[in-house]
Amino acid sequence: MGSNGRIGSWVRVGAWACAMLVLALPAAFGQQFVERGQTGGAACLEAMSAAGPGRAGTACDHRALEELARSGQAFAENQLGIESALVLSPKRTIGDARKWFERAAGRGYTPAQVNLAVLYLNGWGVQQNYGAALYWLKTAADEGNARAHTNLGILYLKGLGVTQDYEEAQKHFEMAADKGETGAMVDLGYLNDAGLGTPKNTEAAVKWYRRAAEAGDALGENNLADLYLRGVGLEQSDAQALTWFRKAAEQGNTGARIKLGYMYASGRAGKADAETAYAWICAATLAGDARGKEYLAALEKELTAEQLERAKSKAQALNNGVKAGAITEMAFVR
Repeated sequence: MGSNGRIGSWVRVGAWACAMLVLALPAAFGQQFVERGQTGGAACLEAMSAAGPGRAGTACDHRALEELARSGQAFAENQLGIESALVLSPKRTIGDARKWFERAAGRGYTPAQVNLAVLYLNGWGVQQNYGAALYWLKTAADEGNARAHTNLGILYLKGLGVTQDYEEAQKHFEMAADKGETGAMVDLGYLNDAGLGTPKNTEAAVKWYRRAAEAGDALGENNLADLYLRGVGLEQSDAQALTWFRKAAEQGNTGARIKLGYMYASGRAGKADAETAYAWICAATLAGDARGKEYLAALEKELTAEQLERAKSKAQALNNGVKAGAITEMAFVR
């Protein structure tokens, strides 16, 4: 099995190490596209303050945000684009998202340029167009947007809209990682882990996966856990593997959920626990990742009807609020 990814996942059978980019659900153009620098009310207040006298301190509600967007505030336009893409109202569509992203992108707002590229890469509300995506990513990257560099690295890594070029991919990942991009750190780990464009270097893979994991990146946590589980590049430790798989699983990483289930099923989590194993693997399956499905039938034979019902209920609870195939909020740069 391999680990799941963002848009998308490079699945490496057995090793669970991956970069991120298959244009297929349920993998979303995911975590490496999140902008954590400005979030919540503070960012809205900043935008309102920039709008003019009398607006600073105003509550950040949708009506105020829309007014700012219609007055030409790029931040607000980008935020409305995200809201529309997530379909937070029956009156908003992915087409509206493209309109708002285009407006903000045209004003030179780099997060919106990256978000517009995300739409083109996934074919969300537009015809899939790598050329258009490449244009907007390069435009944002030229202005120093780290997420743009991460995504450009993915395109060169996969050869999507460009000639596959591992060295070019590495260059963009390094630029993004230098700015704190955890997705790019995971990708650099993958390049070293797989020996793509560089000699295989497990020590470097451990370094990059750990940096991403310690910053809270779910895929970094998953890949570091796998190295601990297999004892590759560091001393084998089921305890460390369990810790990092759990961190990733709790963030919804389905590959980690399957591996966590495996550890409970096999007793490598301390003692065999078929009910907990079933719950984690079932949660991954319900989220659209069928790679652990083969284990469920065997685990069912070990459970009573009551245990099975509890495990299924826990799996559903783990996936509360997660809709398979939906565009995740983490797909977009704020």
